[in-house]
Amino acid sequence: MSEQPGASFTRRRRITTLIVLGLLAGLGPFTIDLYLPAFPAVKDDFGTTDASVQLTLSATTLGFAFGQLVMGPLSDRIGRRRPLLVATGVHVLASVAVALAPDIVTLSLMRIVQGFGAAAGTVVAMAMVRDLFGGKQLTTALSRLALVIGIAPIAAPVLGSWLVGIMHWRGLFWVLACYAALVIVLQLLFLRETLPPHLRHVPGHSTLRQRYRAVLTDRVFVGVAIIGASIFGGMFAYISTASLLLQEVYGFSPAGFGLVFALCSVGVLIGTQTAGWAANRFGPQWVLAVSTALLVVSASGIVLLDLAGLGVAGLVPPLAVFAFAFGLSMPCVQTLALAGHPGEAGTAASLLGALNMSIAGLVSPLVGLFTIQDAIPMGTIMLACGVLAACSLWLVVRPRSVAPVR
Repeated sequence: MSEQPGASFTRRRRITTLIVLGLLAGLGPFTIDLYLPAFPAVKDDFGTTDASVQLTLSATTLGFAFGQLVMGPLSDRIGRRRPLLVATGVHVLASVAVALAPDIVTLSLMRIVQGFGAAAGTVVAMAMVRDLFGGKQLTTALSRLALVIGIAPIAAPVLGSWLVGIMHWRGLFWVLACYAALVIVLQLLFLRETLPPHLRHVPGHSTLRQRYRAVLTDRVFVGVAIIGASIFGGMFAYISTASLLLQEVYGFSPAGFGLVFALCSVGVLIGTQTAGWAANRFGPQWVLAVSTALLVVSASGIVLLDLAGLGVAGLVPPLAVFAFAFGLSMPCVQTLALAGHPGEAGTAASLLGALNMSIAGLVSPLVGLFTIQDAIPMGTIMLACGVLAACSLWLVVRPRSVAPVR
């Protein structure tokens, strides 16, 4: 097997493979965020509290983070395809169980299992891209994958709002079950094993301890993992606040709320696709230098323009720039995190993803500590995340010390 087997793919096979991997990577974000607009309906149906319904989201995030920590190293040890198929099958069954849940406790427990099953899609898809591609091709492929991973958390609530308008909230989980079942069929038809047996037991990289040590002692990996978690934290500060801020504070209609989400989705899309070209031309570390600066500037703009009393006019433009910077950052973070770890790509991807979700899970309750009467709490947290990302880049990663991607 060549060092970069994906280099020999035909254009059609490369596109097909990336589409299937993108659908796999999107399963996790859609599992977490699709039913956010259904929270009031779930609360009324079970006669429970807002806190109990919110707990179902935390349960999913917990299962997703834990699942990544398990599935990534497991895929390094036994190959990618089997764990992926089994975990996605678990997701289908858990989705059906959630759709049929008789009470909020059962729903929460099944959401943990559902999150666990969805985790394999994101982490193993990223590892498979690393198996197939290297150098500039890796950056380009990850930019395509980041397109889905970045847009899905923003697009899922919009799609969920539309679906809740035409079906019962339980129908959302039947939709997720069908999505996962479709992905299983596509895996069977189009995805082959990307990690052959002889690459699963490389000396010095064969045990779980050796794989974790190789990743966690890599300064560049640790630095970009902090950047990745920071940008996810900033984006989740927006996602968890946007509904209340835009609709209840600024009086947006559901259509107007969806329009702002759509605008941010376009920003993420442009950012991820710009990243592939820019990283190959200038180096991913230098693209991060630009994107982290944009995160700080745009988040500062949200706070300062709100203090100046500009309201929505001062919120939407810097929010779109923040979304663009988020999209610009993601493929570069993934490239730098995975490029030096072909022997433990699953482990590296699992740590990256679990840290992202853990920070995102902490940000939502942190935002909840504030009374949302303006954009300042959200903007302040986004600014803190942007500053942390920039500090990690210059103090930990140190761009000048990073070898160029070839």
